[in-house]
Amino acid sequence: MRIFTKKLPHPDLPAEEKAQLLQNSEYQEMMVESTFMYLTLDLPTAPLYKDEKEQLIIPQVPLFSILAKFNGATEKEYKTYKENFLKRFQLTKLPPYLIFCIKRFTKNNFFVEKNPTIVNFPITNVDLREYLSEEVQAAHTNTTYDLIANIVHDGKPSEGSYRIHVLHHGTGKWYELQDLQVTDILPQMITLSEAYIQIWKRREEDEMNQQGA
Repeated sequence: MRIFTKKLPHPDLPAEEKAQLLQNSEYQEMMVESTFMYLTLDLPTAPLYKDEKEQLIIPQVPLFSILAKFNGATEKEYKTYKENFLKRFQLTKLPPYLIFCIKRFTKNNFFVEKNPTIVNFPITNVDLREYLSEEVQAAHTNTTYDLIANIVHDGKPSEGSYRIHVLHHGTGKWYELQDLQVTDILPQMITLSEAYIQIWKRREEDEMNQQGA
């Protein structure tokens, strides 16, 4: 993965001083190559609002909206204690398996908050070709992924519980596991959960041929 980083002047500086600093090499964009074990997907801020019946409405976001973080063009500001940076990311390789970590939890000095936004995602045929740099797209014949496992967090950050949805490859059926309980689950129900960690498997050539048959 390529990470492009640009240091930002302090926001309280006068405009002229900011312009001068941006000419310095310290404030020019830098690129580094980095390996990754999983991809962190950032959820938008989730303001909970009520409908006409005073019931809370939980916002939703498409998977491809939060995947845009890795398209090489989307910039996000990152703040440290002293400095601010703009970063953008671009994938340069697609491994056989991908792990998505949906960033639901944020910490501050006092407590942990959970973002309950529902991520809308398809179970199969997620094509990640557009997130590869142009020069390496040709080297990747297969860029389509299918979901094989989905870990869900239910409840409050400190009192919640976990469930996992697992695909049985031999039968194509999905099962839900919680503690020692195993039950069948319909694929369309998986997309309604507060997904936290997902494992995706790249579709290989023989599987692509079977789909096209």
